Amino acid sequence: MTFGSVIATALILGVLLYVVFHLLLTRPLLRIVRSVKQVDPENPDDRLLAMPEGHKRDELGLWINATNNLLVAIADSQKRHQEAEDRVSRLSKYDQLTGLPSRDTFMEVLQRNIDEAQHRNYSLALSVVGIDDFKSLNEQSGFRVGDKVLQSIADRLTSKFGSGRFALARLGSDQFAVLEKELNDGFQAADSADRILSCIQLPVSIDGQMFSTTATMGVALYPSDASEADRLLQSAEQTMTLAKQHGQNHFQFYVASIDQEIRDRKLLEKDLNSALDKHQFHLVYQPQINLETKRVIGAEALIRWEHPERGLVPPDHFIPVAEANGSIVDIGQWVLDQACWQVARWAKDGQPLRMAVNLSAVQLAQDTIVEDVLNTLERHHIPAGRLELEVTETSFMTNLSDAVEKLHALHRAGISIAVDDFGTGYSSLTYLKQMPVQHLKIDKQFIRDLLINEEDTRIANTIIDLGRSLNLTVVAEGVETEEQEYYLSQRGCKLAQGYFFSKPLPADEFETFVQRFHQQIVENNT
Repeated sequence: MTFGSVIATALILGVLLYVVFHLLLTRPLLRIVRSVKQVDPENPDDRLLAMPEGHKRDELGLWINATNNLLVAIADSQKRHQEAEDRVSRLSKYDQLTGLPSRDTFMEVLQRNIDEAQHRNYSLALSVVGIDDFKSLNEQSGFRVGDKVLQSIADRLTSKFGSGRFALARLGSDQFAVLEKELNDGFQAADSADRILSCIQLPVSIDGQMFSTTATMGVALYPSDASEADRLLQSAEQTMTLAKQHGQNHFQFYVASIDQEIRDRKLLEKDLNSALDKHQFHLVYQPQINLETKRVIGAEALIRWEHPERGLVPPDHFIPVAEANGSIVDIGQWVLDQACWQVARWAKDGQPLRMAVNLSAVQLAQDTIVEDVLNTLERHHIPAGRLELEVTETSFMTNLSDAVEKLHALHRAGISIAVDDFGTGYSSLTYLKQMPVQHLKIDKQFIRDLLINEEDTRIANTIIDLGRSLNLTVVAEGVETEEQEYYLSQRGCKLAQGYFFSKPLPADEFETFVQRFHQQIVENNT
């Protein structure tokens, strides 16, 4: 019994000791081990060790606190190390003064954009901008002022060109780079270059003193000038250096022929903007002949630009420029006003002729075009039936529903609508069905080789048959021979115009032509 009681007592003490050790030491240690396993080496302070209950003030609690402090210290050290690496990386990738990408970083951006441009088949324009006489500014005003000027220029460029289709960089010293993406043509790059120069020209205020700067730019185009990033940048830098030898505050393109073409375009645009105010435009009128009655039934008003230095500028040269810069709206309104005035004068003199006036895509897109046309008719007291508006196929395809709505409003007022240069654009029956068209004008390129080129003859015949089937009057442009006139007449074409009848004439010569033409018809009939 004594031995049994001793064994029992020992077992009971053993169980009690096991329970005590398990509750007070083993279980807390296991929990601590699990907490340690959950610590993230990348972010050690995110999951600190949990404090076991009842051990806050004993050795386990002290160990937990020490371990957590160590984890926090490790995390803090890692953050400081990462921040240091980020600062080093930023210093290597970005310019410390302006915050713009450095040359090396920009080369990576340029290469990515070249790859994308090649994949999506569009062009790029790379401009290298050099501040004029920046060395003199530093010498006269100090490096602090020079740095302030560079920062101000960088801030302006960033605010105007820092997103979207542009990418910026500071190449070093006083040189910046501007990359323009998704380029349509060189003229768009020239417009952007003008904007950059204007941006840099604005005075900079530093400590109450104003400093003015200008810049000279070299522009290289991808892929026409270079297809590799380093070659493209080199071309732009060389062009900028060359441009500085020929003056300041201007831009120059890498290829001389393109540079000259764009300069001529910019000069033409400048002269065009003042041509209307200087009364350099005038109208000529080409007779439209009814091939059945052999009588002049109307005229097409055509604009001419008599430049004081260039002489007569062809409409094919300046009309696209006017459409691109928006001046075609004022020019087109002037043409409409002059043509309506002439129609009213002819009607007063006993010649009630119809007038055809071209309506550009830019004009048709104006919200007030319907009111402008109707007000012009009312101002000159002209019946709407005396006016015919000619629109090209491409002029209303951008926003077909809007164009159709406006043309229907003009048609409801009594104005005739003609599709000019039919056959050269989309030639879709869909829009002919939707639009209030009364006339189809066969483009002169199909009439020029009529009866000579079999394909052009088939196209002309198809348009005439199409007009007849849709109950539309077909007008042939560019009729130059008697054979063309006879064939078109026999084929069913109703109206024609061209040099066979008359070239475009000034108003007084047009009146004389009409009288002689009708008199000759009478004499031939008698």
